[in-house]
Amino acid sequence: MFVDQVDIEVQAGDGGNGMVTFRKEKFVPRGGPSGGDGGHGGSVVLQADPNLSTLMDLRYHHKYKAQRGGDGGSKDMFGKDGEDLVLRVPVGTVATDKETGEQIADLDAPDAVAVVARGGQGGRGNAHFATSIHQAPKFAEKGEPGEYKRLRLELKLLADVGLLGYPNVGKSTLITAVSAAKPKIADYPFTTLVPNLGVVCVEPERCFVMADIPGLIEGASEGVGLGHQFLRHIERTRLLVHLLDVSGMTGRDPLNDFEILNRELALYNERLAQLPQIVALNKIDVAVEPETVNAVEKELKGRGLPVYRISAATRKGLNALLYAILTRLDALKAEEQARQAAQPAGVVRITAPVEEDMRRWEVRQIDADTYEVVGKGIERLVAMTDLDNEYALRRLQNMLEKIGVNRKLKAMGAKQGDTVRIRDIEFEYEDEDRWDEETEAEEAGRRRRKS
Repeated sequence: MFVDQVDIEVQAGDGGNGMVTFRKEKFVPRGGPSGGDGGHGGSVVLQADPNLSTLMDLRYHHKYKAQRGGDGGSKDMFGKDGEDLVLRVPVGTVATDKETGEQIADLDAPDAVAVVARGGQGGRGNAHFATSIHQAPKFAEKGEPGEYKRLRLELKLLADVGLLGYPNVGKSTLITAVSAAKPKIADYPFTTLVPNLGVVCVEPERCFVMADIPGLIEGASEGVGLGHQFLRHIERTRLLVHLLDVSGMTGRDPLNDFEILNRELALYNERLAQLPQIVALNKIDVAVEPETVNAVEKELKGRGLPVYRISAATRKGLNALLYAILTRLDALKAEEQARQAAQPAGVVRITAPVEEDMRRWEVRQIDADTYEVVGKGIERLVAMTDLDNEYALRRLQNMLEKIGVNRKLKAMGAKQGDTVRIRDIEFEYEDEDRWDEETEAEEAGRRRRKS
């Protein structure tokens, strides 16, 4: 079964938790903290496998989860890293985030690899937090949660040439005549139900890949017929060969068919309508009205299109068509190489460290007494804090105070007892000025009582 689109959910492994422990060996006074770090969680990875031709393997199982990292141990022992989960997909697979619509990966080469969900970083053990003034930290970090994503995987066939045409114009017959592909051929519409690829070798070392795209009719871009399922497969092609049936036995107007299919290409993707085309007038051996063939050829040549008369069934005119395709492909490849050479070198983007991310945050007011703090670094800090540990919670409060979150909340009008939400955790806002006033009042009362 040909499957070219699936939706899956991927969950990377969480990082392992850091350890809180102290050295307790005999004859080692003041051994100090020795909690090890947690291991990193495994990532979910897509790898292009040239031996696969469909996404069938991912159709019946929609949820995938990588391995969690191991927890840290005593004596500074690190936890084991979780194993990556590798999902093999056909070459030409595109992964898109369903939530944002962002394209995450395009695996357009054999053995290409893309990380689609990153594993969480292991939490640091208490040995990391020892300083000259804080020599016995009694807290450690939890592991960072792994990324979760809902993905749409789409297979877009990698072909140099796409065959375009109404059902029964002879696309399957042509690809059978010029390659080793063996599609089903019969005299009724929608005989071909799946795209077919064929390797065409014009000369011993001059070959190209041709794709037979089935089911294109009027309204295909809106879901009519089968064409809407397969239009994506011609997005990668460099050249289109538009087959027209000029036999006159179907009662169809070849020029009208030509206009309709080009309009469907533009409605689906404007770029497809701009691809170069070669027109092949097929079934010339059984044409009943030579004058009509001449008129169609004259009209298309008048538009600047190369036109060739062929008979895919008898192989008449195929050599001239194939050499024209090969010549045009060589020219297109040369143009592409020239454009690539003229482009500046790619910019390498370095991911900002966590300390830099901590500076990028904002406070949003949800309602009269609820606020939300948003920022990758802050959300990561909260996720890796053990909120059941009073020492870890105190550290979190100090960090938020240090970067100015409390000042920002007060400036936005937060009051004592308001709710502050960070990630999926809710805190109660405490007004420091009010706390200072209450403390001063208590101290003044004690002084009065003593006097």
